[in-house]
Amino acid sequence: MNNGILIIAHSPLASALRQCVLHVFADAEPALAAFDVQPNVPPEETLAGASLALDLLGTTNTLVLTDMFGATPCNVAHKLIDGVHAKLVAGVNLPMLLRCVTYRHEALDALVARALAGGTQGVMQVAVTAPQNQMRKTHDQDQHDHQQ
Repeated sequence: MNNGILIIAHSPLASALRQCVLHVFADAEPALAAFDVQPNVPPEETLAGASLALDLLGTTNTLVLTDMFGATPCNVAHKLIDGVHAKLVAGVNLPMLLRCVTYRHEALDALVARALAGGTQGVMQVAVTAPQNQMRKTHDQDQHDHQQ
């Protein structure tokens, strides 16, 4: 099984993510498409462009990834997949996309699970350690208790 992956995001994010993936997985080019949602374009026109991108992908099963739930790319994608054998995941990031491309041959439901795992596992706080022989800067959180 070979799933197609379509990224629909605010311009230029979709194309940029696609280029990042192709840097690592050049062989994924036929299975990976991107559609950049331009500002000030009516949703109907955006939907038509996204539909063309989906058709050009030419796959039976498609995973559609968007940048942010509730925004135009996600709303357009939601309309796009109506009646099509596709799944939609919002919140695309590079770790998610790399995981999807790696496992693009799995069943579509399994690919969705991989996407969610890759996206969440790819987000983490990175510990910062001070280089040797330098004072570590501390934040004055004890003195200023701010709620965020």
